[in-house]
Amino acid sequence: MSMIGNSRRDAWRAALACMVALAVAMGLGRFAFTPMLPVMLHEGKLDLPQGGLLASLNYLGYFLGALSCAAIRVEAKTMVRGGLVATAVLLLGMGLLEGFGLWGLLRAAAGVVSAWTFVYASGWGLRRLAETHAPALQGVIYSGPGLGIAVTGLLGGAIGRWGSEVGWVGFGVLSVVLVAGVWRIFGDGDHPHDAAPNAAGASGAPGPAAARSDARWLVALYGLAGFGYIITATFLPVIARQALPGSPWPDFFWPLFGLAVVPGALIGARAPIRWDNRLLLAAAYALQALGVLLSVAWPTIAGFMLGSLLLGVPFTAITMFAMRDARRLRGNAAAGLIGYATASYGIGQILGPLFAAPLAQRTGSFTVPLLVAAAVLALGALLFCWVWWRARRSQGPVAM
Repeated sequence: MSMIGNSRRDAWRAALACMVALAVAMGLGRFAFTPMLPVMLHEGKLDLPQGGLLASLNYLGYFLGALSCAAIRVEAKTMVRGGLVATAVLLLGMGLLEGFGLWGLLRAAAGVVSAWTFVYASGWGLRRLAETHAPALQGVIYSGPGLGIAVTGLLGGAIGRWGSEVGWVGFGVLSVVLVAGVWRIFGDGDHPHDAAPNAAGASGAPGPAAARSDARWLVALYGLAGFGYIITATFLPVIARQALPGSPWPDFFWPLFGLAVVPGALIGARAPIRWDNRLLLAAAYALQALGVLLSVAWPTIAGFMLGSLLLGVPFTAITMFAMRDARRLRGNAAAGLIGYATASYGIGQILGPLFAAPLAQRTGSFTVPLLVAAAVLALGALLFCWVWWRARRSQGPVAM
């Protein structure tokens, strides 16, 4: 009983440490910019196209960081600890340094280290959960970004009232405190040069030709998710302020999005392996498409609340389902496919703000960018259904 108790304790230590790591790297390091953007716009430090460019530089950094993980041969604990420290320093730098050029470098660097932290913390955490026989706790790990987003959203509007400098420094200090709390845990169960683990492929993997075709579709369609959600995820407080001038509610839609990620991650982690990942992805894309569309079709407090929930619930579940499908297709050799899919997602994230911000600046509205984003997500949902149907027709009945 003691060994079982220790194993369970070690599993929770790993899951909670990774949850905090992803909250810092993703929720604060990447997405603190969302609640800070309207503050910086109000202060006149940025205009909307500059804000979109800073967002895209961060996503470019994430793209480059994800690609570089395949070539890095460093212990997981070193990468995670280094990434977390760098995230805190870069957040502090946004408040202590001035100038658009410097901010661009800081946001790009924050994207790189957030990708490193995400990949290595995920890999370390999933391995520890496998070692401690607690794979169901992966939902706890992937609730981290949502909790971090909720914290940045709730605190951003409050501390931002003292200025963006105070907001950024406050997020940096909070990161330092959180990192100190989990620092030692990443030394548990050391395995040199550990990155994201490659679980064995699921049963029912297709033949070589079909697997290559499915892999290409996965990479392409995963990129649509990156484009489809990122416009709302970058500009939600700005969009809500345009629709609800003078209302206090716009400060709460972003943290609501973050909180919605948590149940989505926990539920998604428990989806039975026999359920087809392509249909799960189609359903998740459709939910996000509806969430994006609601901010245009129903620009009220209720509409933004429901839209934030529908966008947030599938957010990290999409990542889990895509990783699971990569492992179905490639088994223990899934790392390369996961890397390509992540790169595709990153390209979608880069293009979203670059497309949306200048168009919104010219038209005075985010209506057209949001409609395009919703259409892209809806297209992705339909294409995933088509890929599943094609496989079913050519190979016979597949698992539902």
